Amino acid sequence: MGNFIQIANFGKITAYKSMFLQGTGVTVLLSICTVLIGFLLALVLAVMRLSKFTPLGFLGVDKDGHLRDGGALLAISRFNPLSFLATAYVEILRSTPVVVQIAIIYYGVFGSLITLPKFTFLGFIKFDRFFPGVIALGMNSGAYLCEIIRSGIQSIDGGQTEASRSLGMTQFQTMVHIILPQAIKNILPAIANEFVVIIKESAITYTIGVQDIMSTVNAVRGATFIIIEPLLVATAIYFCLCFPTSKVIAYFERRMSRGDRR
Repeated sequence: MGNFIQIANFGKITAYKSMFLQGTGVTVLLSICTVLIGFLLALVLAVMRLSKFTPLGFLGVDKDGHLRDGGALLAISRFNPLSFLATAYVEILRSTPVVVQIAIIYYGVFGSLITLPKFTFLGFIKFDRFFPGVIALGMNSGAYLCEIIRSGIQSIDGGQTEASRSLGMTQFQTMVHIILPQAIKNILPAIANEFVVIIKESAITYTIGVQDIMSTVNAVRGATFIIIEPLLVATAIYFCLCFPTSKVIAYFERRMSRGDRR
């Protein structure tokens, strides 16, 4: 056990501190881009799931204009293709491993169907590896955030929607100015937790060559044959990213909730 961790090994890996800094920068940028893509995608998916778009609704009415009592035509008339597609997307993405999704996006989509330009930005980030990682993580995050946003929207009293519509506001205006601001405040803790999860899950992108923190750990291990100490450094970096982030968002959550206190 005495050889499990050797202090001298930390001195050896200090030569790679610039790589750890670069890996941290990639992880942060990857997480921010993922959150933006995931949140926008989740908004669209949540609206689709809550939509009442039934293009075949006329089948639910008989020739006399009365609603059918049952049968296949009534079931078909209630079919909502937007909600179906959004639900299918969410269930598939939530029921499959993220590492599989990343592999499909990187090797299947951008490896076979779409050819990305190969260049480096910010001096060390390879676009053809970074971009697929962002897309894959964003798609995965969007599936989880969709359910969070949907529950937040449904938690708002329906009377507010009716009141805004009586004032002449459109459905879009009601959603943007009335529903979403309240929903976001209600689900902020869940969104914050998802952001912290994204920071940690971004480590899986090293499997497709993204130069994040875990990629640095592998590079140090290959050069020095040291594994435990680089992993401990990576653990400390992830903790320094996740813990303060959760505390900062908790602070803003308390500030936002002050207006609700009587």
